[in-house]
Amino acid sequence: MDGAAQHATQEETARNGALRTAQVSCDHPDPAGVLAAQLGAGPFDLVCLFVSPRADFHQVILRSTGRLNAANVMACTTAGEIGQTGYEDGQIIAVGMPSGLFQVSCYALGGLDKLDTKKVIDTLIQRRLALLQNAPEMPHEFAFLLVDGLSMREEHLTDVLASGLGPMQLFGGSSGDDIHFRQTWLALNGQVMQNAAVLAMARTHCPVRVFSHDHLTPTADRMVVTAAQPEQRLVCQINGETAAKEYARLLGKDPNQLTPFTFAAHPVVVRVGEAHHVRSIQRVTEDGALVFFSAINEGMVLSLADHDDIAAALDDALSELSHAEQPAQILGCDCLLRRVAAEQGQQSREISRILARHHVVGFNTYGEQFGALHVNQTLTGVAIYPPPDPTRP
Repeated sequence: MDGAAQHATQEETARNGALRTAQVSCDHPDPAGVLAAQLGAGPFDLVCLFVSPRADFHQVILRSTGRLNAANVMACTTAGEIGQTGYEDGQIIAVGMPSGLFQVSCYALGGLDKLDTKKVIDTLIQRRLALLQNAPEMPHEFAFLLVDGLSMREEHLTDVLASGLGPMQLFGGSSGDDIHFRQTWLALNGQVMQNAAVLAMARTHCPVRVFSHDHLTPTADRMVVTAAQPEQRLVCQINGETAAKEYARLLGKDPNQLTPFTFAAHPVVVRVGEAHHVRSIQRVTEDGALVFFSAINEGMVLSLADHDDIAAALDDALSELSHAEQPAQILGCDCLLRRVAAEQGQQSREISRILARHHVVGFNTYGEQFGALHVNQTLTGVAIYPPPDPTRP
């Protein structure tokens, strides 16, 4: 793109916001056409598609290829969408990064259970340096990850990526399948994948801030994992007792009546130094083990978590991102269990209003990535601030 065209694109985007966004019902006969019309002519260095699992993902990808005027199109299925009115259902959300403001390098990682760690790290270093050389005038950067939410490989993957990304801050989300946990999909530039991840490394004229928020605090109620299978994210025993039975006892509940609502309302956290990280429970197995959204090791000490008001805490956190200047948009990955907790507390409408007011767009996930960590029950994302006014000296 020549200097005049880039200048024009920056002026237009400065008026309309850093990102371009669009959405359409997943049952629309021509979703790609609607999204293309709403996004505008572009060009885009990257368009992200967050696709309800109610849609035919393969058809959405097939029909979108070549129609969005984008150098790269990355996509995933969701456990819910975040769009114009906050929490959405049955939608396809598109987020475009205009080429005048962003330069993006995308990298697909297949076979997450058999990653060549050295090759991945070397590739990331080379691509990150090439991106810097190609866009030296863009001073800000971040990395955005979409990963198969049923792969159970997020912990290893984020650890590997952190080694290759260096100072580039990473955030991301695990693809979803509503609350079914049966099948999730990813895509990059027309290639549909499972057991895979897609990484976008971006440089931009827009100031950015990568963040992670939760509304939970550890209590004094602790438990020790005494038997676990970390590769399967199974906790078999807690305090020497069957895991579900002991977890329910600590809550004062019947172990036969543990539900996703229970897990959303009563997560556990692990302390690392002065910080805490949420480890959320997905379900109970027939033999009373607990399946987590993250790997849990034997000997790990977990604490039951108490929670602040989820809506008030969210508004405070997003308002803090606007302390000096309001973001033009926030690209967010919001855990499914936060949405479940909001529904249980009859706060979905309030949270939707907060998300819309703060210009959050994205999807509900089966887990989030923040730096080298795979976390749960958070809203993780990047706040993207307006670019500098190109008309000012």
